[in-house]
Amino acid sequence: MVKTRAEAWTRHPRHERRGEPRLPAVIATLVAIALYLVLPQQILIAPRYVLPGLELLLLVPLVAINPRRLTRQTRTFRMLSLTLVLVIAVSNLISLGILVHQLVYAEVKDGRSLLVAALQVWLTNIIAFGLAFWELDRGGPVARTQSPRADLPLADFRFSQDENAGTVEEVADGASSNADWVPTLVDYLYISVTNSTAFSPTDTMPLSARVKLLMSVESVSALITSLLVIARAVSILH
Repeated sequence: MVKTRAEAWTRHPRHERRGEPRLPAVIATLVAIALYLVLPQQILIAPRYVLPGLELLLLVPLVAINPRRLTRQTRTFRMLSLTLVLVIAVSNLISLGILVHQLVYAEVKDGRSLLVAALQVWLTNIIAFGLAFWELDRGGPVARTQSPRADLPLADFRFSQDENAGTVEEVADGASSNADWVPTLVDYLYISVTNSTAFSPTDTMPLSARVKLLMSVESVSALITSLLVIARAVSILH
């Protein structure tokens, strides 16, 4: 088994891979768009279809540039992808602010719908920050698989795989230094989920100031959402 893993690594060095699949990021983005579309009218920040239309407009050329796998990157591609994530994240944080106002200060007639909306905002928060981490770390998904390690920007996260080279064989064989492992979207969504539930990093540590700031914003927004839902559920706000 060890020999098979070693042979596979020899045949497929990281910078010669076909690139990360495009589909998972598309699905995550579409889920975020769908969650926004079904939010209650009172916490929307624009007419219902304006922001989803803008996000789809940004997504289409990204898919056109890399329809199946993320192997090509231009300055325009990078700007579009970062703008898309920014629009999703900022619009969701604004919706959270409106939700807080509605639950605390407004005369709420349908509290149940706002509680469901809080769950939608929380889920969108996980997706938005997961995509942000995915886009920022080590130059983004294209650079992580297509560029030699020596050319990659400094890492924003330290994964457990980055430290496993000295452990038992079946663990060490998957380490970054031995297998040239790189994180994918699932890894960053996992960071986002744990950060939104534990309100702190777990097994993956933030290294750069920018992701520490992003993780702080995500943790605080998730905490606010959780506290409001709990308070509403026990009728403290009435």
